Amino acid sequence: MATEKRRSLLTTGGMGRAPNRAMLRAVGFHDDDFDRPMIGVANLHSDITPCNAHLNRLAQKVIEGIRAGGGVGQVFGAPTASDGIMMGHQGMRYSLVSREVIADSIEVVCGGMNHDGLIALGGCDKNMPGCVMAMARLNIPSIFVYGGSILPGVSAHGQEIDIVSIFEAVGQFQAGKMDEKGVHNVECEACPGAGACGGMYTANTMSSAIEAMGMSLPYDASNPAVSSAKDREAFLAGKFLIPLIERGIKPRDLITRKSLENAYTFVLALGGSTNAVLHLLAIAREAEVPWTLADFDRLGDKVPDLADLKPSGQYVMHDLHKVGGTPAVLRALLDAGLMHGDCMTVTGKTLAENHKDVASIYRREQPVIKPIDKPMHARGHIVILKGNLAPEGAVAKVSGLKKRSITGPAKVFDGEEACFAAIKERRIVPGDVIVMRGEGPVGGPGMREMLSVTAALSGQGLGEQIGLITDGRFSGGTRGLVVGHVAPEAWVGGPIAALENGDKVTIDADRKELSVALSEAELAKRMIGKTLPPPREARGVLGKYARTVRSASEGAITS
Repeated sequence: MATEKRRSLLTTGGMGRAPNRAMLRAVGFHDDDFDRPMIGVANLHSDITPCNAHLNRLAQKVIEGIRAGGGVGQVFGAPTASDGIMMGHQGMRYSLVSREVIADSIEVVCGGMNHDGLIALGGCDKNMPGCVMAMARLNIPSIFVYGGSILPGVSAHGQEIDIVSIFEAVGQFQAGKMDEKGVHNVECEACPGAGACGGMYTANTMSSAIEAMGMSLPYDASNPAVSSAKDREAFLAGKFLIPLIERGIKPRDLITRKSLENAYTFVLALGGSTNAVLHLLAIAREAEVPWTLADFDRLGDKVPDLADLKPSGQYVMHDLHKVGGTPAVLRALLDAGLMHGDCMTVTGKTLAENHKDVASIYRREQPVIKPIDKPMHARGHIVILKGNLAPEGAVAKVSGLKKRSITGPAKVFDGEEACFAAIKERRIVPGDVIVMRGEGPVGGPGMREMLSVTAALSGQGLGEQIGLITDGRFSGGTRGLVVGHVAPEAWVGGPIAALENGDKVTIDADRKELSVALSEAELAKRMIGKTLPPPREARGVLGKYARTVRSASEGAITS
């Protein structure tokens, strides 16, 4: 390989770097390894969560692939946190923060070592955007490898269940619809082994988006965690990276406006998580690609929701894998003219070239992906709302809803805990519009997800009978007429801070409106004399995040 393409020679080349080479020899380098491209392998393994518990196995396959391709790999760790386990308590404040910490950690190691390329392996919600953000910052040849999706569990009644099933079982218990024994059975069977949450929640949403963006190999998003297909894919990722280095193909060559359109089109077609809006904004900003909420809105008007996938549908990613996987859906979208086929990918080929020999998902009858002319929903299931409660915008997910609007009295809660207590005490009634504020990027800090709240409401049968708005976030497992990412947030003086119990609030997905029946003058008058509260956390990573984070409308980035 030409030395001018070898960043790693800054670390290992020449007599002056003999001490550096001496240390590398201690970890197994041989003479000829210094002539190979040096590849950083960011392994987000952790036995904290099933999403990442198997990544050591895949990292070893990546190393084998790198060696087979002519490179030498260096494995290093990056932190991960489990959204599912942190849900519903103060630990969730660290979730979105972890995305930034992951990106920073990978940048520190690969930047400091002058790696020639990067492969990152992640399996949980914030792993994926954090890894790709780092790739965009470093702009060295890179491939992302998703750990893969978990297999479905099976309840005592023979029903397939997953992680959202147990969150909703808690709500059913509160409503007297399930006893403790039933909850315990769901708890024991919901997560049968390694892999990320099985529905089209945030992990599978972001892995699908990254595959469509061209930053991972075909089938990356749909190959199950526990499968030989995932092992082979990890090996090939290591092998494929070397030609990318030789050809000088870098993340910013792949992350473009057109590839971001492909990524979000796939999110819309699969009925993915609202978190994709936040994460794609962040990736675009790290890649220095102009991208705003208006771009999401534009695509949402023309891309149908095709997937009968949880949380609003019946199936999980393993079901999609069995009928052809993500490439089969991408081929169908390419055939329909909904994708830019000329975008370059990490295979060194375009998206269209990658899928020219893949059979469309419509090659045979299957229940998971509906026909384009008979979709689940004709327009995008994620809607960008604006109005006097969200001048910078807010994000709603309306898949599976028969009722796409509500006007009702506000029930205002400062924080998730107060809201959850009201739900537990059955103080929420049909027609209410719940307002949870003080949970934004600054106010949280960290913009907590609210799956415990929405799952409890669904478990009580209120999912489609109430509205809910927050300056925080929702899990990809959320369903119901819910609006998150309200910006500006309450903590920095956004209009949501002025709301009072009983105010008439309107959520209208068809009109793309989030408003309160108050004039601008009345809202401004209510804010007179209100002082912005000090950060909840003054020190540590949460304090640093609160001081540096930007609005949700900008992806809640800190760089």
